[in-house]
Amino acid sequence: MYESFYKLHSKPFQLSPDARFFYNSRGHKRAMSYLRYGITQGEGFIVIMGDIGTGKTTLVQNMFDHLLEDNLVAAKIVTTQLEADDMLRMVSSAFGLRHEGLDKTSLLKALEAFFVKQARAGKRVLLVVDEVQNIPLKSLEELRMLSNFQIGGVALLQIFLLGQREFVKTLQADGLEQLRQRVIASYYLKALERDEVQGYIDHRLQSSGWKNDPEFDVSAYDEIYDYTAGTPRRINTLCDRLMLFGYLEEIHKIDASVVKAVTTELRGEITYAPGDGEEVPRRDNKVSQKMIDVEQRLCVLEEKVGELEGGLKSHKSKLTGLWSSK
Repeated sequence: MYESFYKLHSKPFQLSPDARFFYNSRGHKRAMSYLRYGITQGEGFIVIMGDIGTGKTTLVQNMFDHLLEDNLVAAKIVTTQLEADDMLRMVSSAFGLRHEGLDKTSLLKALEAFFVKQARAGKRVLLVVDEVQNIPLKSLEELRMLSNFQIGGVALLQIFLLGQREFVKTLQADGLEQLRQRVIASYYLKALERDEVQGYIDHRLQSSGWKNDPEFDVSAYDEIYDYTAGTPRRINTLCDRLMLFGYLEEIHKIDASVVKAVTTELRGEITYAPGDGEEVPRRDNKVSQKMIDVEQRLCVLEEKVGELEGGLKSHKSKLTGLWSSK
């Protein structure tokens, strides 16, 4: 939609994680150092926590992209409330192993055999578990048991745990002392600082072929920070609307006034809740109504594109939800 108007080759502010747009902020750079340190250890748990939308998943994707030359087999699962046996089935599925109809003992034997096979082939195995803040304690204990697999004193599996700040309380629960002792690196990923917002926005635009059209006035960045508090996902949402607004209004410079107009729209859409039998008030601003209509169509299209991209990635890796290098 607005990509062609601004002569961009891709959408710069998509919400789905994409390592191509990874921005190495101060916090992300430090988190990456912790991840790299953990990888060199080849064992135990690495914990990355952060608020919603701070870029935890993109951080790990970027790390995987830089490990393609290594003999690394990596899989990712996204889960919050899987029970212990279901957790083992999910892990088995992520690594492309048979799991349907198997009991717990058979699942564990199959996983161990897979880990041993990879080790003898000179490969390391990494499992990433996302959204762990609500994971049951028994499922965490199953993950710890998987980390016990060794051959010749060398761990066969390393595990990354990604989650929100609530996971801190989970880790402090009784009965998880052994798991806590296996955490070799942890980091809390914060939102961007005010002085990093411009670099983040410019980086995503430049990654999409931006040639300073639209031009972002310096005043716009402060307004964007004030609305988003530096959270990358919120910045993406707002900037996507700014680009759409610019396209509909046919403007080529985004300043503080434009940002205020769009954030006012967003606040109205989010906070207004009509009562029973009450209609949503009609908008006199024709451009605003046109934005809503266009955005609804965009949402449908993005969902379809996301499904197609997911299918292509799954086919390429031959593993569901897997990032891997062989």
